Amino acid sequence: MKEFAYFPGCSLEKLAIGYHVSALETAKKLGMKLHEIEDWNCCGSTTYFHIDELLAYTLSARNLAIAEKTGLDLVAPCSACYKNMYFTVAHMKKDPDLAEHINYALEEDGLHFSGQINVRHLIEVYMEDIGTEEIKNNVTHPLEGVRVAPYYGCQILRPKKDHMDIEHPLFFEELLTAIGATPVDYPLKTRCCGGSLIISSRPAALTMVKNLLQSAVDRQASVIATACPMCQVNLECYQQSVNQEFGTNYSIPVLYFTQLVGLALGIAPKKLGIGKELVSALPVLATS
Repeated sequence: MKEFAYFPGCSLEKLAIGYHVSALETAKKLGMKLHEIEDWNCCGSTTYFHIDELLAYTLSARNLAIAEKTGLDLVAPCSACYKNMYFTVAHMKKDPDLAEHINYALEEDGLHFSGQINVRHLIEVYMEDIGTEEIKNNVTHPLEGVRVAPYYGCQILRPKKDHMDIEHPLFFEELLTAIGATPVDYPLKTRCCGGSLIISSRPAALTMVKNLLQSAVDRQASVIATACPMCQVNLECYQQSVNQEFGTNYSIPVLYFTQLVGLALGIAPKKLGIGKELVSALPVLATS
């Protein structure tokens, strides 16, 4: 059984609870164990790094130090959490002075991070550690006829890995194909959803969301799949606002990739948190 330290992050506590429960259910079904780290804290979010960089890195490093005590690589489902903690590891390794300041702060909590573990995104683990063949072998209810727009977002591919094509990635499509779904050609799949721009520049953010929704409609996608809580919120929760702003009529379900994988593995929708969406996915999934 493959084992990892697991950092759910703040969003998966409430707003993205469907991502959390579906991550745990699908991992269990695929023979993987996720150990939630004890007493974890917020990763520092995205904006905090622009306010106090050192403290933001220290917040992430505290989680890393706790995970390092388990001896397991740390897995994060949230793309923002993944990015923040990945960069914390990278920068601490490159900057001894930064590492010294961070570890000095961590001493107050009896912690120290030496950089002996890796930070992984959940979808990366599904693709690289489990693999599409193993996932396909466990599929009992293939999602035949379900056209899915694979939305990577902008953070999951950045930081760039040496082996990764950040302009034309295909691993999300490969995962969807493995579970029997039909991934559509989605040109805007790596564009930003607007993130927290919805607070500071609502018109600009709504325009970005509209473009993503329209691209999915143009490709006749019946559902958008994502791997990030912020992306899911922006694409689903602001559909009504987009409709009011632009006179459109979007009604596209937005699900987490773990929920779609879970359905294909035969896990009941309720166990995957499906049914609580603002835009119901049940009519679409009933056709599969």
